[in-house]
Amino acid sequence: MAETPQNSIPQPAQVQVGLGAQYIKDFSFESPNAPQVFASLQNQPQLNIDVNVLSRSLGEGAFEAVLQLKLDSKVGGKTAFIAELAYAGVFVLPQMPEEQLRMFLLVEAPRLLFPFARAILANAVREGGFPNLVIQPIDFLSLYAQQRNGVGGMTAAGAA
Repeated sequence: MAETPQNSIPQPAQVQVGLGAQYIKDFSFESPNAPQVFASLQNQPQLNIDVNVLSRSLGEGAFEAVLQLKLDSKVGGKTAFIAELAYAGVFVLPQMPEEQLRMFLLVEAPRLLFPFARAILANAVREGGFPNLVIQPIDFLSLYAQQRNGVGGMTAAGAA
């Protein structure tokens, strides 16, 4: 057994992940049927949410993960609003097996980015004249499992 200095306690190896930057890569909000759609807001709107996650290597252990969210709301069969956001982060990761890297980029990275993307979309919807919107947390692990089983939902572009 190797000796350690008296004041030094061996620590388990920890994976160090750095978030270099996070940013809006693309954003769009439109309300094609305004102002007429506001007269129909007493009816329950239908809201569809599409989720996609992309990733790519930036070299030297840096990766970009992009969380794409698209909200499509209809009231009385007419489009109330469409909001599209691509919110990204640059993650600096240590060397790891490819499957572990894919899981981080497609599950953990979007989980870290989601609260910021949700706030941006909620603010845009509110500022667009619509009632407050609360987007429930997304289970990225389930989406990843569906994608692996060929059900759809996520895309990894150049993850490794």
